[in-house]
Amino acid sequence: MELFLENILNLVGFVVGLIIGTISYIGFRNTGSPTLFRLTLAFFSIGVGFFIMWAGQTLDIFVYKTGHVERWVQTLGIAVQTVGYFFIAFSHTIKSFFPKSNYLRSIGMVPLFLISFISIENIIRSISFILLAYGAIETILSYFASRRKTAILVAGGLWALAIGEFLGWYYFVFPQSILNVVSISTKIAGLIMLFIPVTKVPLTKIKFDENI
Repeated sequence: MELFLENILNLVGFVVGLIIGTISYIGFRNTGSPTLFRLTLAFFSIGVGFFIMWAGQTLDIFVYKTGHVERWVQTLGIAVQTVGYFFIAFSHTIKSFFPKSNYLRSIGMVPLFLISFISIENIIRSISFILLAYGAIETILSYFASRRKTAILVAGGLWALAIGEFLGWYYFVFPQSILNVVSISTKIAGLIMLFIPVTKVPLTKIKFDENI
């Protein structure tokens, strides 16, 4: 039952990522913004990551019927999503990986508690957490500078994605729990929060650069 629910959620994540990626591409066509092009790649990558995990689970449910998905499928899906997180976190206003502020630099220490060198997936999730948390903090700082309400939604969406990755890692500690379902649901909620600012771009021709 849990695997079937995860399968549905991954399909929803794929559809949401695909929709936001398409809207970002329309915005790129309307504005010519390089940032919107990067966001197009980001959301398509996140959607494809969901699709890979959905495809693996679908094959197991209807073909192999083992009750669990091959670990390499899960790792591949998360790795593709991390590529998307990279494009989001390193969007226009983020100039370098480590900010000058010691307070912001300290965020990079948090995922060190998550890394298990036994599992490549844990390392990838740790990188994802760094990228998303860093992007969220930068976006919050941009809100204080610009007071744009959409920046709050962007920051909330990035934090939701980061929490989803954290819960996904924790699922390996308690694999029999529903943490993976909560993780996927939280990531989808994060994407939906990012959906609102992105939908305004093609209509108003306001570049997304200022909000991330």
